[in-house]
Amino acid sequence: MTALKGRYRIGKRFSFDAAHQLAGLSEGHKCARLHGHTYTVELVLVAEELSAPGFVTDFGDLAPVKEFLDGHLDHRLLNEAVPGEPTSENLARYLAEWFVEHVEPDIGGHLEIVRVSETPSSWAEFEVIRP
Repeated sequence: MTALKGRYRIGKRFSFDAAHQLAGLSEGHKCARLHGHTYTVELVLVAEELSAPGFVTDFGDLAPVKEFLDGHLDHRLLNEAVPGEPTSENLARYLAEWFVEHVEPDIGGHLEIVRVSETPSSWAEFEVIRP
């Protein structure tokens, strides 16, 4: 049998509730008003080799993400909790930067994508591009 080359991927979802309002939108735009969402954050990690016993990373090693979301974003006004305009796109990048700095050094695998959903039918993602 021929050995295949490839990469392994895993994903983990988290959720939190928060409010935001988006400045710079036209008058009357519903997102210019203060409103809230139940956000879903999905992380996708990749690895070319598995760590023992056969993981990209142990899902339990992603617990700091839940702790960060609960402690810094859950039931908060995102305009005060994150830098810049709190769009899903900017939130995805913010979470990717935080993850790469605070979680990734201590785990197997590398962050590939952070996807943020404000509703079940819409999402934005930030893809980490490595040199």
